[in-house]
Amino acid sequence: MSNDKPVVVYGASGYTGRLVCEYLREYNIPFIAAGRDKARIQEVLDKVPGIDTVDHEVVEVEHAVGPLTELFRGAKVVSNMVGPFIKYGPEVVEAALAAGCHYLDTTGEQDWVLDAQARWGDQYAEKGLLLSPGVAQMYTTGEIAANICLETPGLDTLDMLVLWKGFPTYASTQTIFTILKADWHYLEENQYKKWDPLTAVEVTVPGQHETALALPWGGTSHPVWFKNDPRVASCRVLGGVMDRGVMQGVVETVKMVETQIKTLPADEQDAALAEVAASVQAGMPPRENPRINTSVDSVHASGPLGRAHCVIHGNSNYKQTGLLQAYAAYSLLQQAPRRVGLASACQAFGHRELLGVLKAFGLVLDPVLTVHN
Repeated sequence: MSNDKPVVVYGASGYTGRLVCEYLREYNIPFIAAGRDKARIQEVLDKVPGIDTVDHEVVEVEHAVGPLTELFRGAKVVSNMVGPFIKYGPEVVEAALAAGCHYLDTTGEQDWVLDAQARWGDQYAEKGLLLSPGVAQMYTTGEIAANICLETPGLDTLDMLVLWKGFPTYASTQTIFTILKADWHYLEENQYKKWDPLTAVEVTVPGQHETALALPWGGTSHPVWFKNDPRVASCRVLGGVMDRGVMQGVVETVKMVETQIKTLPADEQDAALAEVAASVQAGMPPRENPRINTSVDSVHASGPLGRAHCVIHGNSNYKQTGLLQAYAAYSLLQQAPRRVGLASACQAFGHRELLGVLKAFGLVLDPVLTVHN
């Protein structure tokens, strides 16, 4: 029972879960750090500076709807870090709904966002609850840039790019490989269109002379968020890391998945993908260095007689994610979200408000905006 601790961080022993706990401490929000291994969670939290200054509890829980519901009951917000979400998310969403909690996660899985929308969007809305997968740097910061462009009326097409320096965590890598099984979609004239999974594009990177290699990155959450936005008819997203060698490796891996793993029986594909993912990233990467781990979110928005380009330079993309999760919880504890049911972070909390939070903690610069109309 979580009556005196209104936020539950589920999967707190992972890289991102730890950061969510750190920023909940910054907001002085009592929380429960939960997962399947209490000792491991405690070991992680013991390394968080000042964690003893915020009221918190470590709880071990079985990954099943019943035990999770009991844990969540009395809380108001569940911040779920346990992915891949298409595999482990349903139990957490069901439990949060049963316990009357708002649900947040950090997913990059477009198929999970679509599944959550179809299965639980209306049920959450009926209870006045928020269902917000994908509250994370790789999706929310770019969505902020897109919404800044859309402040200029008459623009209906979004061309989005997100790049960052660093390497995905173990959990992110597992998620990336899970996405390779799914179809990826972009939005064209308000209809989902399927990406060719072998798509790889040379992109121009704002602020540098060198180009980069980018991929559809599973389609991302953005086409789903903008599908029912009357301002937007089309949305395509490319992304990746700035290390070209890593991206070339991803391209080769996608080819291997298409030719060797997708031909396997369905029940063997997950194990094969997990094995490949583990060989790519088997441990936890070092804590981010803001001098090294930079991020770039760039959005070109266009319409029949207008154009806008917004660039947000930032650093420490996993810290951005941890902060966005903590602020979302902080906001939900004090007031209702702007939208209930399935909604993005910007739809639920406001893009200018989220930008202000990221700036206040030194994680992004002022957006660079150019408008022609």
